[in-house]
Amino acid sequence: MTEPDYRAYAKAGMSALHQWYNPSTGQWKSAGWWNAANALTAVVAYTKLTGDTAYEGIIGTTFTAAQRQHANFINDYYDDNAWWALAWIGAFDLTRNTRYLQAAKTIFSHNTAGWDDTCGGGLWWTTAKTYKNAITNELFLTLAAQLHLRTPGDSEYLTWAQRAWDWFNASGLIGTTGLINDGLTSACQNNGGPIWTYNQGVILGGLGALFEITGDRLYLEQAEIIASVTLRTLITTPSTGPQSGQAILTESCEAAFGGCSADQVQFKGIFVRNLLDLWQRTSQPNYRAFIVANAGSIWDNNKNAANEFGARWTGPFDQADAARQSSALDSLIAAAAFG
Repeated sequence: MTEPDYRAYAKAGMSALHQWYNPSTGQWKSAGWWNAANALTAVVAYTKLTGDTAYEGIIGTTFTAAQRQHANFINDYYDDNAWWALAWIGAFDLTRNTRYLQAAKTIFSHNTAGWDDTCGGGLWWTTAKTYKNAITNELFLTLAAQLHLRTPGDSEYLTWAQRAWDWFNASGLIGTTGLINDGLTSACQNNGGPIWTYNQGVILGGLGALFEITGDRLYLEQAEIIASVTLRTLITTPSTGPQSGQAILTESCEAAFGGCSADQVQFKGIFVRNLLDLWQRTSQPNYRAFIVANAGSIWDNNKNAANEFGARWTGPFDQADAARQSSALDSLIAAAAFG
């Protein structure tokens, strides 16, 4: 039997994603501001992995054009800002153009204003300061750690990264199941909010970076706990078809009336992107098997004739947009990394 060619699948999916790109705005039609940062992240990852430079021009175009909407890629949402900062770190790694690294540093400096002593620390979700949630703080610690790794002689970014993790770990955001809930109540307690896949994913990248910096395996062990529970519980196991009996990542909103929102369809790819990062540090065979099974299910069960991908990775295909496409591409690109 012919082995799946995930690089070819990713190339086909990237071509389909490009149909939504608007160079005059540096955005992807049908997707929001933070989704665009994740689409850019997929473009950068695809280019770096494959060496295919067909879409590399998007990086510079987006850097110029998207700032017409938000200068320095900064708006009122600290998590949105951090997505853009991480995208620009990826662009710096690919191109070595220091303007991208400086953009990430500018964003990080702005985001530190979102930290205060409410609930003992942590970043607020927005400048309105009404909610402290998981994703904003996961992104903050991950961004700090990644900036430390790219700033010779740094101590400030590392201090922030470790401070952010110490607070996060003690905050109650990690629930009794070992998975991360959405945020904290006004009384600074775990709010029992939805267990989204991206909250289980971003923390893997942050903890992996802290392990790389410090050599402390406790960071990796915590990441492995979160990954293990996710792979056991946030899944659907098809009983028929090519992926029969394999665990396919599933968002809780997929079973709800009306399905997932324009934001929620982005989440699963973020988890897989960070699971690949954890695999690169641990070589856990079950992570690799999971990534490949999910990419296979997307290609076999969740695309139309135009190589557009839907929200449900088990299938059937529902509809196409740039957020669904770039999320699925995260999975295909991750699988292509094993080729």
